[in-house]
Amino acid sequence: MLGFMIGVFLFAGTLAGLILGVRGLAKNKGYVRNAKAGKIGVAVALTCAVLLALVPMSIHTVDTGEVAVVKYLGDARNVRTAGTHFDFWLTREYQMYDAKVQNVDISTNTYSSDAQTMDVQMTIQYQIMSDKVIEIARQYGSLELLENRIRSISIEKAKAVLSSHKAMDIIANRAAMSPAVEKAIKSAIDENYFVDVTTVVITNIDFSTAFENAVEDKMIAEQKQLQAEYENQTKVAKAQADADAKLIAAQAEAEANRLLEESLTPQILRQRYLEKWDGVLPRTVAGDDVMLLLGETE
Repeated sequence: MLGFMIGVFLFAGTLAGLILGVRGLAKNKGYVRNAKAGKIGVAVALTCAVLLALVPMSIHTVDTGEVAVVKYLGDARNVRTAGTHFDFWLTREYQMYDAKVQNVDISTNTYSSDAQTMDVQMTIQYQIMSDKVIEIARQYGSLELLENRIRSISIEKAKAVLSSHKAMDIIANRAAMSPAVEKAIKSAIDENYFVDVTTVVITNIDFSTAFENAVEDKMIAEQKQLQAEYENQTKVAKAQADADAKLIAAQAEAEANRLLEESLTPQILRQRYLEKWDGVLPRTVAGDDVMLLLGETE
C-alpha cells in the first residue's frame, strides 16, 4: 500500500512536470513562453519518472506469519520479518516463505506383513524454523520443494511401520498406529530439514473389499460362537443352581428332621398323644410301649 501511494504521488509529479515543461517551452501554442519554468518542469518530470521506476517497486511488505529471504543478484543473504522494508528492486529480490503451521495431506498404498493391501490417508503438520529460512532457500530453493521432500520421507516411514504388522493387528490396534508412524517420521525429519514436525495423524486405513468382507464374516462367526458359549454357560449355571437349590432344600429338610427327632422325648410324645386321644381305648393293644403309655395315663 505504501509503495502504491508513493507511486501515485510520483506519477502525479511526473505528469505535473510534463505539463509545466510543455507550457514553459511551447511555441505558438497559446501559452506564454517561460523557458526557465519549462526547464524546471522537465527536470521535475524526469526526476519523478526515475523515482517512479525505482522507489515503489523497492518498497516491500512482509505480512504477519511470513518470512522473506532477500536475494542479492540471486544469492540469499538476508531475512526480513513482518513489516515494511526498502530494498532496491533491481539488485534485490524478495522470496516469501509461509512461517505458519502447514498441513500436508498424504494418500498412499502399502502392504501389511501378511501381504494384505491397504490405502492409507494421513495428515502431517509442520512449521519451518524462521531462523533457518536462508538455509531452506539455499538448499531447497522454495517451500514447495521442501514440502515434497517431507511428503516423500513421510510416505516411506509410514510404509515401513505399517508393513511390519499383520493386517488383523492393524485393525485391532488402529489407535496405536498413528503414534508409531509419528515417531518414525519425526525421527527421520529432524533439524537437518529446518522444520518442526508437530503432528502426524493417520486419518484412515482401508483394506481390500475381499479382506474386509472376510474379516466381517470372521467377526460374525466369533460373535455367534460367543453367543452359543454364553447360552451354554447359562444353561449349565441354571442347572447347577437348580441342583444346588434342591440339595440345600434336602439338607434343610434332613436337618429339620434330625432336630425334630432329637427334640421328641418320651414326655413330648406322651403329651402329643394325649392331646390327640379322644378318650376311647383301642380294642386291640399291642406292644410294651403302648401298655406302658396306657398304664401311665391311668
